[in-house]
Amino acid sequence: MTALPPDPITPPVRANAGRLRFSMLDGLRFTAALGVVFFHFTAKQHQAWGRPVDDVFPTLHVPTALGYYGVHLFFVISGFVILMTAWGKDLPSYVSSRVSRLYPAYLVAVPAAALLLGVIWLKQKEITLEQVAVNLTMMQGAFGVDHIDGVYWTLWVELRFYVLIAIFMLVGVTRQRVLAFAALWPTAAALARTANERLVSEALIADYAPLFAGGMAIYLLTRDRRDRAAWAVLALSAMLAVVVPGEHSQAILKSSTGVSFSDSTTAVVILCCFGAVAIATLTPLARVHLRWLTVLGLLTYPLYLVHQWWGWWVIHLLSGKLPDLIVLAIAIGFVVCFAALIYRFVERPVAPRARRAIEKSLRLGAGRS
Repeated sequence: MTALPPDPITPPVRANAGRLRFSMLDGLRFTAALGVVFFHFTAKQHQAWGRPVDDVFPTLHVPTALGYYGVHLFFVISGFVILMTAWGKDLPSYVSSRVSRLYPAYLVAVPAAALLLGVIWLKQKEITLEQVAVNLTMMQGAFGVDHIDGVYWTLWVELRFYVLIAIFMLVGVTRQRVLAFAALWPTAAALARTANERLVSEALIADYAPLFAGGMAIYLLTRDRRDRAAWAVLALSAMLAVVVPGEHSQAILKSSTGVSFSDSTTAVVILCCFGAVAIATLTPLARVHLRWLTVLGLLTYPLYLVHQWWGWWVIHLLSGKLPDLIVLAIAIGFVVCFAALIYRFVERPVAPRARRAIEKSLRLGAGRS
């Protein structure tokens, strides 16, 4: 048996200017976001159409209900990307990259949602200034404050994962430690969930830990595809993901859409999330670099942030005045354009400056201490 090479292992594929970039992963991100958009517009029950969604789309609403699993795909991708971001970096670099990635678009999306719900489209959801202020921190989930836009719940999940990785970085990120962490973390989280240890479950992100851990294992495999231990961790993560996030998602789908899927269908969809990320990063597709996929990847986060309420608003304005499919197309086009504007005028100019400023501040603070 060939011995595994020591850390550091062969680096993953590099894109232009030496930056790590997987174009197919960018494409997967946008696909996941689009799946969530279709889920919210054509499967989840809401009032914007003026009649039940399953009456508007009696056939379409069943397959698009599976768009909910775009969130699961996001979490697998996040496990991959965040480990890649943390690998070989120090804490100031990691923290500045995450803060500058999450907050610029978010700090536009929250006031925009507040404007829509508090001024433009009244009586859809009651919001308060205090609620808006807490939402701006992105930590409303920790304080038991309602999300202005329901899609924000995933950001609280992501933030907890980022904190876990930051703590892990203090110990030191190596292949052996990542393997141990990715194997033990979702296992401990599943045990805490089974024992109904609520605080521990929340801290360990019990409902979604296997998805992140599986993404981490896939990243290790980009460094060495012969890493049998990483394959074993990926298999364990996939098995736990089918049992834990799978059961959780079935209950949510049933209550929000009225659509039920079998255990086998749920298992196949969740396993496909892992498979899609593996194919995009472990096969020759990892070497494919297409700028248009990168552009779609850049639009994914702002699209996710703004699509739900703004899309429903467009649907509300046009429903009954145009054919339903035309209304759907206009709503999707509107939120994609909104996302493009946020990227062009907020994320693109602000994020790099914010990253440099935050990193400089953190390093100065560390130097003084």
